[in-house]
Amino acid sequence: MDSPVFTWIVTPLLIFVARILDVSLGTIRIMLLSRDKKFLPPVLAFFEVLIWLLAIRQIFNHLTNITCYFAFAGGFAMGNFVGILLEEKLAMGQEVVQVITKQEASELVDFLKAKGYGVTSVDAKGTTGKVNIIYTIINRKDHRTVIDTIHRFNPRAFYSVEDVKAVSEGVFPLTGNRARKLFNGRRKGK
Repeated sequence: MDSPVFTWIVTPLLIFVARILDVSLGTIRIMLLSRDKKFLPPVLAFFEVLIWLLAIRQIFNHLTNITCYFAFAGGFAMGNFVGILLEEKLAMGQEVVQVITKQEASELVDFLKAKGYGVTSVDAKGTTGKVNIIYTIINRKDHRTVIDTIHRFNPRAFYSVEDVKAVSEGVFPLTGNRARKLFNGRRKGK
């Protein structure tokens, strides 16, 4: 345990990995809190702080080892990066997409409806004249698909995307488990 390899390589590496884990857990915890999840964030917080304590203990045990300091800081930076990647991969929750276009938007609206998205379309007047406003609330996992669709139908459309904290009564495409549950549920009733 007092060998130079352990002191200068293994310990800093363990600190680096610990920081990646605790910061990534913190990112996921904050994401869950912002989406009103109440039970998992405290569990993640427990492990986040426990891992942090183990890492900081190693720093205090090796105060003269500057590589531990760099490992701690580097792990924090990498943990932010990994946490962001995890958050994007999990893509939990919903978003509201608002599209404002000067072009006729019926083809885009029809396409989104055909794909199972709930769509609200409004004729409006903007600064430069008549516009169409399209609203749809989507699952975050569908973000790239919907944005690509908007670009395909109208590359010059203005759009904005915002996180939605809660949704009640929406129309969403049936995919994966939701489709199986719906169709399995119907069969049981026959």
